Amino acid sequence: MKETLWQGLKRRLLADEVRRQVRAVLQAETDQTFTLGTHAAAAAVHERPFSERREALRQALEAWRVNPLARRIVELTTQYVVGGGITFTCEHPATSRFLHELWQHPLNQMSLRLPEWCDELTRSGNLFILISTDPGGMSYFRAVPAGQIDEIRTRPNDVDQPLEYLPAPALDGRESPAWQAYHPLEDCPQADGSFRPVMRHYAINRPVGCVWGESDLLPVLRWLSRYANWLEDRARLNRYRTAFLYIVRSRFTSEGERLARQQRLNAQPPAPGSILVADENESWEVIQPHLEADDANTDGLAIKKMIAAGTGLPLHFLAEPESSTRTTAEAAGGPTYRRFEQRQAFFVQVVGDLLGIAVQRRALAQGNRPGGGRVNPHARIRVHGGDLSARDNVALGLAGNHILAVVTQLRDRGLIDDPELLRVAYRFIGETAQVEELLQRGRAAPPSGVAPRGAGGFPPGKVDLLSGEAKQEVLT
Repeated sequence: MKETLWQGLKRRLLADEVRRQVRAVLQAETDQTFTLGTHAAAAAVHERPFSERREALRQALEAWRVNPLARRIVELTTQYVVGGGITFTCEHPATSRFLHELWQHPLNQMSLRLPEWCDELTRSGNLFILISTDPGGMSYFRAVPAGQIDEIRTRPNDVDQPLEYLPAPALDGRESPAWQAYHPLEDCPQADGSFRPVMRHYAINRPVGCVWGESDLLPVLRWLSRYANWLEDRARLNRYRTAFLYIVRSRFTSEGERLARQQRLNAQPPAPGSILVADENESWEVIQPHLEADDANTDGLAIKKMIAAGTGLPLHFLAEPESSTRTTAEAAGGPTYRRFEQRQAFFVQVVGDLLGIAVQRRALAQGNRPGGGRVNPHARIRVHGGDLSARDNVALGLAGNHILAVVTQLRDRGLIDDPELLRVAYRFIGETAQVEELLQRGRAAPPSGVAPRGAGGFPPGKVDLLSGEAKQEVLT
């Protein structure tokens, strides 16, 4: 059946309109909308989609840049985790010298880079460290932003064994080669003696079965935005509430006379507190907006409590004194210090792992070359973090002082032996120790010349847990 002239015209018009709308949609398509709801082929089921992960990283970075609360949350974590300093010890002399050289190398400057790494770990939930090694065995560490990594390829049966890291394409569309993951059994010098760059990935807030971590700011990004909007609205409302205008009423003979009077007043407006003298033909009035700005402190405090709960910080850490008593502040700080302690233990492990990789590569670079100064790849490296609170040291010292009096009495009565006494004493002062090694070193050490203390007896007086000073006894 042949189509009529009207049907053919309608078909052509509809086809042109469909093509125009499809072209407009394709031109407006972006990476964020085109990949919405998609997953990588090798991604885990519980992994965030690619577009959501990129958007979360972008929002966290933007909040850190423009929101004072977000910046302060990240700074607090870094100050407690790294602010006290990260140190290391190694009993092997050559290995210790190499580690100090690596730590202070101008291209490493680890003391300056560690706070940046902690910021990146807290802000994005992921820390990518690129390790480059020269033919002499000196390693250099560079942190790669999490936003520059598109995909982490792992073994099909184990997400904890990464194979390579795919960087994001360049602005001109060119794809960069993937960075290989570090595998100690496969790492070896190339033919020219150099090492290929390898990457290590560390993640926090990572669900089981996932590869990517999540930012500490991610649960509170929405509330940070709401608090900023609420504060801006309150500031704008208070500004307009105090605004006012003058209305001058008078009898003018013409419109030109009125405009001339208005121009004179605009050129020299009356200052607040000044005196105006007017005749009976002119009257002044003041108008101002009657805005109902009720007390909204409760609303702002509720939003700030949500932010504090989401980040694990007490309100007085965020410039909001919830209570004026010291007891409340101390009780609120307990879980926070425990959280910082866990994060510090994780970060210390990260630093120890990187130092271990550097020592392994140094040993491979030295090979069988003759000469002294060879590092020991099996030497134990102990990394130590700074104290979170001086009050903890006072409490631990007091606990160790008291428990030492108890275990000394037990040892004198033959109820425990020397290893048990040493183990309990070190446990109560919050330190870990190799008991047998300490006993051997103690037996080999020369006498100190200090008279031993009498058996038993508790330390006299009381100690303030906040300042560590002896309390003054008050006689009544």
